[in-house]
Amino acid sequence: MKKIFKKIGLLLLVIILTNSFYNYMKPEGMTKYIYNSDLETIKKDWKGNVQIDGEFSNGNHKDKQTKPLDVLKWKMSKNAQALEKKQDIFRLKVHENQAFLFSDKDMIVWLGHATFFIHINGKTFLTDPVLGDVSFIKRQIGLACETDSINGIDYILLSHGHRDHFDKNTLKTLFKNNPDVEALIPLELQYYFERNNIKNQQAGWYQKFETETDIEIYFMPANHWNRRGVFDFNKNLWGSFVLKANGKTIYFSGDTAYGDHFKEVNTLFGEIDYCLMPIGAYKPEYFMKDSHMNPNEAIKAYQDLKGRTFIPMHYGTYDLTDEPIGEPIRILKSEIDNHNIQILDIGEEFKI
Repeated sequence: MKKIFKKIGLLLLVIILTNSFYNYMKPEGMTKYIYNSDLETIKKDWKGNVQIDGEFSNGNHKDKQTKPLDVLKWKMSKNAQALEKKQDIFRLKVHENQAFLFSDKDMIVWLGHATFFIHINGKTFLTDPVLGDVSFIKRQIGLACETDSINGIDYILLSHGHRDHFDKNTLKTLFKNNPDVEALIPLELQYYFERNNIKNQQAGWYQKFETETDIEIYFMPANHWNRRGVFDFNKNLWGSFVLKANGKTIYFSGDTAYGDHFKEVNTLFGEIDYCLMPIGAYKPEYFMKDSHMNPNEAIKAYQDLKGRTFIPMHYGTYDLTDEPIGEPIRILKSEIDNHNIQILDIGEEFKI
């Protein structure tokens, strides 16, 4: 009975928000091309990211917002894997570990979901730092180390503004303990950082951030969208990152559906040494396919990148969608003999 009331409450919330404020397919209006004129653009003849009526787009047309009926269809429909999901006992293994914060070795450490600690060529990075619950969604596993203990970070790489990738509580603690950190962010996401006096650079796709000469960081495309509130659909850009340092190339995809942008990254950068790729939050397919990849699509994207090592993410940390929580990694493990897949525990140090 409690689950029924919880589901009804969620549906009422969806109805109130979407029916009251949803913007039903207004005609397309003024188109602009947006980029940061202070940064280098690496794609020839790139005019900038398309913005139509103030909304960014994945292409040259206005992206469609999710309709209330789509959300209701998902929430009211029966999950064919409901029993399997309920019985799934999979849980990520957690290594309680702070040593990586003080190491001078090049390494990648997964901290859960899309959050990685990366140490390369003497610099430290955190990607999409989220180290607690996300709104009403509980974190399913523990932490490798307390957020308050993380210091000495040089850069935060933020792929987009969704709450499971951009968590203000986590960022508040990180900024308090890392006053010199610089946030590298998508276009039009600077409001939070400037309001809190946090050093930041915003970039459009195919733009190179200004960093030390021994580190190269590029903002690249992703096939996704953005929204945090009711009125801000696609007001901020989304994307992925390429890091080059010490003879190594790292690709962090952020959230993305499958698309041609993976082949384009390979065209621009060649083979990618380490591909940090999402494999979860893909069911029901009709609702998720334009936002996230399933494990097989992620492998295809990895092949498009001509990647050398696949490191999975975006699974097992939060229960976001209809598939059983352990399904993504079980599917990926079935492919492990055919590809160089490096599955990390939370807090495990992977030397690069």
